[in-house]
Amino acid sequence: MLLANPAKAEQCSVSLSQDRLDYGRLHQGQLLVEQPGQAELALGKRTLNLNVVCAEPTTMALRFDSPGAGPEAFSLGLHGHFTISLTRPRLDGQAVELFQGRARTLEQGSRLLPGQTLVARQGGGPVRGRMFSAQVEIETYLPASAARVRDETSIDGRGRFELVPQP
Repeated sequence: MLLANPAKAEQCSVSLSQDRLDYGRLHQGQLLVEQPGQAELALGKRTLNLNVVCAEPTTMALRFDSPGAGPEAFSLGLHGHFTISLTRPRLDGQAVELFQGRARTLEQGSRLLPGQTLVARQGGGPVRGRMFSAQVEIETYLPASAARVRDETSIDGRGRFELVPQP
């Protein structure tokens, strides 16, 4: 699964500790024994580190640009979906909270949803800084039918983190 290419936004660099997650070869017997009778097969949680470094203080508003699989997950094409959460957000070394950026009523949360922007906030308002970091937790799910393929099948999801300019 391709997660991100380093991106630039207004003198900022956005990077991940890895640009690709590889779940390796998964075998039908392994998946069905570990999760018998399930409609979805969970491939487990993977954790990466996200870093944003800017030359000037910037409002940290992030989104993950990738095709959605409904309102709460990102698509793996016909083969399933994945979710992304940001945990332990820090701006210039200080803990911050993440809120949905464009919601009428602010909702705190670390889960990134398709089309959603998370904004670092502290003390009730967006904060500006030069260095943002967070852990990225990715959970991947396949339909149980994905374990019944006859040949080797590649499952691929793509997307990238973007720093969204704020007024």
